Amino acid sequence: MGDLGDISEDWWRRGTFYQVYPRSFQDSNGDGVGDLKGILRRLPYLRELGVDAIWLSPIYPSPMADFGYDISDYTGVDPLFGSMEDFDALVAAAHEAGLKLILDLVPNHTSDQHPWFIESRSSRDNPKRNWYIWRDPKPGGGPPNNWLSEFGGSGWEYDSESGQYYYHAFLAQQPDLNWRNPEVRQAIYDVMRFWLGKGVDGFRVDVIWHLIKDAKFRDNPPNPHYHEGRPPHEKILTQYSTDQAEVHEVIAEMRRVSDEFDARVLIGEIYLPLHRLVAYYGNDLTGAQMPFNFALLSTLWSARSIERIIEDYEKALPQGAWPNWVLGNHDRPRVASRVGPEQARVAAMLLLTLRGTPTLYYGDEIGMRQVPIAPGEVRDPFEKNVPGLGVGRDGCRTPMQWSSEPNAGFSTGKPWLPLAHDALRENVTSLAADKTSILNLYKALIALRREWPQLVTGTYERVAAQGDILLYRRRGEESALIVALNLGADPAAVTSSAIAFNSEILLSTFLDRKGETIEGVLDLRGNEGVIIAPPGHRNHDAADLHQPETDQSEPADTDDQAG
Repeated sequence: MGDLGDISEDWWRRGTFYQVYPRSFQDSNGDGVGDLKGILRRLPYLRELGVDAIWLSPIYPSPMADFGYDISDYTGVDPLFGSMEDFDALVAAAHEAGLKLILDLVPNHTSDQHPWFIESRSSRDNPKRNWYIWRDPKPGGGPPNNWLSEFGGSGWEYDSESGQYYYHAFLAQQPDLNWRNPEVRQAIYDVMRFWLGKGVDGFRVDVIWHLIKDAKFRDNPPNPHYHEGRPPHEKILTQYSTDQAEVHEVIAEMRRVSDEFDARVLIGEIYLPLHRLVAYYGNDLTGAQMPFNFALLSTLWSARSIERIIEDYEKALPQGAWPNWVLGNHDRPRVASRVGPEQARVAAMLLLTLRGTPTLYYGDEIGMRQVPIAPGEVRDPFEKNVPGLGVGRDGCRTPMQWSSEPNAGFSTGKPWLPLAHDALRENVTSLAADKTSILNLYKALIALRREWPQLVTGTYERVAAQGDILLYRRRGEESALIVALNLGADPAAVTSSAIAFNSEILLSTFLDRKGETIEGVLDLRGNEGVIIAPPGHRNHDAADLHQPETDQSEPADTDDQAG
């Protein structure tokens, strides 16, 4: 582990991020739920893995209707996870270990148990009434418009005491705040200052594209591409309930609050097409430093599809904007289940060699798969509200698999979600001892990013290839690395002028070809990726790791062929 965390204001450009889902990382007191002391205990593991920043999903006091994304106190710690003293100790220990700590900020909605909403709900003339989105029934009765909850049903909940509806984009227990109200904005900005003052290094902002709604509350249009079997909220397009132009003013204000403190980062959760996603960098890059790019979560896993996504993203980025890539998170099925355990290694090499900041999801580095959840064990409210469609998120949130001890070393009590059936075999301890494991591949890839600045600050250049081969160059000031990925199960022979005679393999996803020389043709096994250095390589770019990076992607080499 180096000291990337302390080098500059834009440390987040050069670091590797790691998402911790606190409920499932490490339990310290035997109640079956992970906690802050558990995370503290595992900091040496994260340091050895080589990551630079930890992002924690919500730890605030909450009734847990949506497992912490329904907050009842923005400036506290839920006793389930520990105390404020435990949090302060974690921040101090993380910083001592050279790790940054990022918190989840959930500004779109609160819990219905938050004091703000309790006041707002108490009467129509309460000073906090306008802190939330209240509307009269439409003429003749019923919800004010056709907006839907992402968790099923109407987005409007009727309050019989006041005779009005309040809007909730998610659960009825998660009423949306009214971000057109300056008092709401200031209250959340004060929350940000509270945590930044405690040393938090930034925020990942939940559903940031939801913050502003249409001022006229117009009906959303129908989705012409909807088909049965999809979640019911997809029946309409969220034209008026999300991604309004005024949201960028809010995000710029958030950024200014963050910039009141040195070397902090603002990350936005945004599920939008690329051309709309990149608007969240803001005018002159005054918005989120990293609007999360989730393109790899849903793309067809093929060489040409991924190649096209990379090209489209690089072209869409505003001048000077810094890219980022994500392979997994707490809302999407595990990458090892989406693409298969063999391709999960190739996916790791892709994530950690593309231009931009990579974010890992806990457990992906040990190849954790989606765990089937029996009906009686379902905890996710989305699955409970819309059963049978495969939208449940419990399967990607199961406890981290640490060892062959009971409950895979996660807890001495019964875990809040079931463990994978192979947890006693596929765990950190056993995989660390296997020199060719996916865990050791992740460690090697992260270490290579530190050793070769081309993988961090170099330009991205597509190299023409065919079939299942994805080929690209990461060019530094004086030399370039080639990344060759076989996204198919069959072996492939790659011939390309981009791969010079006597080039050397730095790393294979199988961890068994380091130092091998390529003499004209690169032979790839099925499901194999390699990183290649030029002949007689010396890493002339190493001294440039902490220098300003080049922000431009380069055009493809059209004369190269691979097959």
